[in-house]
Amino acid sequence: MKRKIAIVAGGDSSEFHVSLRSAEGIYSFIDKEKYDVYVVEFEGLRWEVQLAGGKKAAVDRNDFSFMSNGEKVKFDFAYITIHGTPGEDGLLQGYFDMLHLPYSNCGVLASSLTYDKYACNQYLKGFGVNVAESVMIRKGDENTISDKDIIDKVGLPCFVKPSLGGSSFGVSKVSFLLELRSAIAKAFEEAQEIVIEAFLDGIEITCGCYKTKDNSAVFPITEVVTDNEFFDYDAKYNGQVREITPARLSEEETERVQHYTSLLYDVLNAKGIIRIDYILTKVTDGLKINLLEVNTTPGMTTTSFIPQQVKAAGLDIKNVLTDIIEDHF
Repeated sequence: MKRKIAIVAGGDSSEFHVSLRSAEGIYSFIDKEKYDVYVVEFEGLRWEVQLAGGKKAAVDRNDFSFMSNGEKVKFDFAYITIHGTPGEDGLLQGYFDMLHLPYSNCGVLASSLTYDKYACNQYLKGFGVNVAESVMIRKGDENTISDKDIIDKVGLPCFVKPSLGGSSFGVSKVSFLLELRSAIAKAFEEAQEIVIEAFLDGIEITCGCYKTKDNSAVFPITEVVTDNEFFDYDAKYNGQVREITPARLSEEETERVQHYTSLLYDVLNAKGIIRIDYILTKVTDGLKINLLEVNTTPGMTTTSFIPQQVKAAGLDIKNVLTDIIEDHF
């Protein structure tokens, strides 16, 4: 019998609809001759399986099953593509661990750590990773630190963004001091914890990676070029960007970034596909690799970075996803 695969999408953040688009991409990529594939949509306590003809069936949270034609259907594997809580922050991973249900991406610790941008960057600093100077503020503490103290540490311009979440919701580039407090308020609309980071002037790149028992691949690097102030939502999803794969880097620079990505994958004990974003800044002896963030649940629409990079690597995304699924059996 075919294994039954749940593509788990939706979630409880502003990235709900982005997640559903990723689910559509993953559904199109997975080998339907090998697997029975269902999309499971999460929103709060509404967990529903999408069925043929627009029908839906409620998920039994006791064992992550559903009823179809009077029979209970249990999943063999969950492909998590929720961007944001509860799929990117480790909550759902803990639930699946207790059910002994294998899933596609990082475990509880790595998911939780990488979901918190500030905590992850501070952790990786201990391994010698270069990160921008930053200040973290929790909701309710925003008036305990002055604008001067913030700017003295990170300078201008700087970025203000939620420390949790992605897709550039709540992110602002602050060029003038008068813009700082409104940017902080905007970021707090998305998360209870925000980070203010120094601006790094350089080349923005991103690199995907996955490893299984039998295979591993660090994908070609994508260079991100936009005329917008930064790689914001419109740049990501509305075409206001040029994504150059492979990036316009020398062979030596490319190998350095790919090696770095592979090392970070292992340091974090990552699983499945991750994507790491960097800024390359000029120094006297070449380019300095600065970590922006680690994405353990990267976008998987047909135009997202990972499918682009997989194609550029000469790989078939269908085979990559099969490899990730079968790694657990």
